[in-house]
Amino acid sequence: MKNTTTPLLYMVCLLFVGFLMAAIPASDSGYQVGDTARDFKLKNVDGKMVSMSDYKNAKGFIVTFTCNTCPYSVAYEDRIIDLHNKYAPKGYPVIAINPNDVQVSPKDSYQDMQVRAREKKFPFAYVYDETQEITKAYGATRTPHLYVVQKQKDGKFKVAYIGTIDDNSREPEKVQKKYAEAALDELVSGKAVSQPNTKAIGCTIKWREA
Repeated sequence: MKNTTTPLLYMVCLLFVGFLMAAIPASDSGYQVGDTARDFKLKNVDGKMVSMSDYKNAKGFIVTFTCNTCPYSVAYEDRIIDLHNKYAPKGYPVIAINPNDVQVSPKDSYQDMQVRAREKKFPFAYVYDETQEITKAYGATRTPHLYVVQKQKDGKFKVAYIGTIDDNSREPEKVQKKYAEAALDELVSGKAVSQPNTKAIGCTIKWREA
């Protein structure tokens, strides 16, 4: 008698894998280092629309996908503030983008963003990617997920660094490698980034349910 169990199991596995692949958001095919990053126009916590092109004197940006609720994001908030305070005067301000869908993560609502920004006295723009279009374009998958982009002579923005801020997400006093700072220091000095990619550590982005 012919054994049909193995072929049937194989087909079931293929269908399951296909389902998982279909469920992966388009952001997994986002920017790589060296790519040109698109600008955006997103609503800031002060009610104004913010674009990178609004910053006429900027040399680049620390685009950080973060949120109110992820414990990793909360743990990094002070370090993100420090990055802005250190590098905004050198031409690289932070723009923080909340990518989470409010239906999936209610505490990441625009109103809650406003509250959090006031509580922490964010010195940078904190904008909401309500449609998640920009998050998918950039390829962010975690909060926090950091992209350093450098402004080119033609006004476009080239991705120079993608990844994490440093090597200790929970205990800042134990940080040994400050990856984002090292990349920014090299850019400020006119050098190429020697370690342009690291792995982002954090919560998965809360994608809008179909």
